[in-house]
Amino acid sequence: MRNPNSLTFSGFMDGVRRRNRGQKEFQQAVGEWAHDVIPWVNDHPRYQGHNLSGRLTEPDRVIMFRVTWADDRGRVRVNKGYRVQHSNAIGPYKGGLRFHPSVTLSILKFLAFEQVFKNSLTGLPMGGAKGGSDFDPKGKSNSEIMRFCQAFMNELYRHIGPFTDVPAGDIGVGGREISYLFGQYKQITNQFTGVLTGKGLSFGGSEIRTEATGYGTVYFMEDMLRHNKQGIEGKTCLVSGSGNVAIYATEKLIQHGAKPVTLSDSGGFIHDPNGIDKDKLAWVKDLKEVRYGRISEYADEFGVKYYPTERPWSVPCDLAFPCATQNEVNEAEAKVLIRNGCKGVSEGSNMGSDAGAIAVYRASKILYGPAKAANAGGVAVSGLEMSQNSMRMSWSRKELNTHLGDIMKGIHERCVEYGSDRGGYVDYLKGANIAGFKKVADALIAYGAN
Repeated sequence: MRNPNSLTFSGFMDGVRRRNRGQKEFQQAVGEWAHDVIPWVNDHPRYQGHNLSGRLTEPDRVIMFRVTWADDRGRVRVNKGYRVQHSNAIGPYKGGLRFHPSVTLSILKFLAFEQVFKNSLTGLPMGGAKGGSDFDPKGKSNSEIMRFCQAFMNELYRHIGPFTDVPAGDIGVGGREISYLFGQYKQITNQFTGVLTGKGLSFGGSEIRTEATGYGTVYFMEDMLRHNKQGIEGKTCLVSGSGNVAIYATEKLIQHGAKPVTLSDSGGFIHDPNGIDKDKLAWVKDLKEVRYGRISEYADEFGVKYYPTERPWSVPCDLAFPCATQNEVNEAEAKVLIRNGCKGVSEGSNMGSDAGAIAVYRASKILYGPAKAANAGGVAVSGLEMSQNSMRMSWSRKELNTHLGDIMKGIHERCVEYGSDRGGYVDYLKGANIAGFKKVADALIAYGAN
């Protein structure tokens, strides 16, 4: 006889789609999670009868607001602002702010949902949230970006705090934007608290925060390789993107003896068959962090080929690191990667592979580090910044790098614990989904029906 507390994947997803119509990114993230979690819950009676799946797929609250600001010509402009506070079951809400014209409620809900389990995997006491705006910083002056950030914080400040919700940066929100946001929060509240992470080192920021997501993505790949008695040295690596995650993943690959050969942006990608070394990467940092240029300029500078409008996944490689944006590897591209010899993928971007690509990885049994595990380094160091702010102290770069490495190892161990089959193969996505869920679920059960 069927257990009345058991769920079916199809029935559960029908309900998710009905309640979240048109939100394809959110539906995708929930479906990827539920594929592993629902069968596990059905096999573990302790987690039945609490409607945990229903509770964890509805945000605690969604805050939407208008952001009104003036451009340099004095024209009044209007953008949408959001904060999705998904779950604070194990700690204050924690997650980035994204400023990009592609921002929608669906994208922020998927990111907040993923953040819950990513933060759980770190072992740190952090809940999950995400926010942002459809504002595009590209092409705007510093003064315009400052005015927008101040207007955004004028609305957001009443919903955040060091024990409530601690935002950070994301796409379009770097050190400059965090500084403007924090300055406005301090001005409004007359408080100097650890309410934002990613701050400048002179006012409460943390060493290696900028580098952490990219570094952690490489550390996770190294942990997967080590578990399979392999190493990263000498491996040819594809990296997409050319923002912080991509730049610092590339930096760590170079430091550990690998050979990164690609970078990209929204216009296309470059392929440097001789490898991107530390001097070339320093040039890219200046291009992207100082001059705000396009990656096509690398081709002109170093005499390599540029592929406009394409992504780098057709280039033969040993390892691939998607570090740009969601769904940047599709099923066809995943098949090409594997056909060309790729043995491992570690996602620096959130939900970097679509459902078809993930199915290809799983069927081929390559090493696949999903974003909620592999790119958790950024939020891990954000959590450490929160700790440093609370204790009014700071750790050295070396200490933080050690902490980051230990946290990524812990995430890897939890994925192995919950993702291993009897033959020794580790399904890291399954392991991450179940391990991340279990900690949050234990807290919700302890709280009762609220």
